[in-house]
Amino acid sequence: MSNNQNLLLASLAPADLARLQPHLRPMQVKQHQVLFEPGDQVNMTYFPTSAIVSLVVSLANGETVETAMVGLDGAVAAGAALDGRVAFSRGVIQLAGDMMACEASAVKAAALQSPALLALLVRHEQTLFAQAQQSAACVANHQIEARLCRWLLRARDLARSDTLMFTQEYLAEMLGVRRTSVTVVANTLQRAGMIKYSRGKIQFLDVQAVQDTACECYSTVKSHYDHLLNSPDKRPG
Repeated sequence: MSNNQNLLLASLAPADLARLQPHLRPMQVKQHQVLFEPGDQVNMTYFPTSAIVSLVVSLANGETVETAMVGLDGAVAAGAALDGRVAFSRGVIQLAGDMMACEASAVKAAALQSPALLALLVRHEQTLFAQAQQSAACVANHQIEARLCRWLLRARDLARSDTLMFTQEYLAEMLGVRRTSVTVVANTLQRAGMIKYSRGKIQFLDVQAVQDTACECYSTVKSHYDHLLNSPDKRPG
């Protein structure tokens, strides 16, 4: 498995990647596997390659909602390398696959040797925070149909596949809505010929139509990550 499958690692200057290379360890994760819970000490930073991670907030009444989705264009718990060692949300595997794991202390040591790497990690955390802010605005202002389309498109981008394996129960948990609401919206999208959905398997039939139905939050978050990975101010490490 190549480290370059993670776009954040691929964007590093060769010297910065060389600093991290000896500490990167491949790992496989299963769907719904929990990486950490709120309040846990986080000592590892994860760079997804094919796996996708959801950062989820749980409420006292048992309801949950996803605040951010992280995949091959980012890192999970990069803040742990910047001394933010305590988790504030649950990190759960949304889609099974592979990732590279690195001790947070090793990421911190490499960052202290490279202003460019440190700056990239800071920008990444800002981008992740921007995604969480966008999610909050989305929940407060946008209809479930637009939110579901936004969520599915983000997952499609990170999975690099037009076929996704998600149950309606899981989609409801991530969106913070009732399962019946997801059922109604999924049926509407299917009747419109945008997706095919059966037995937890979602197939995109008309990506453009799904994009047209999604709220602005999809393109906004996508632009944030495009800027992160293509920032013109990268300097040799």
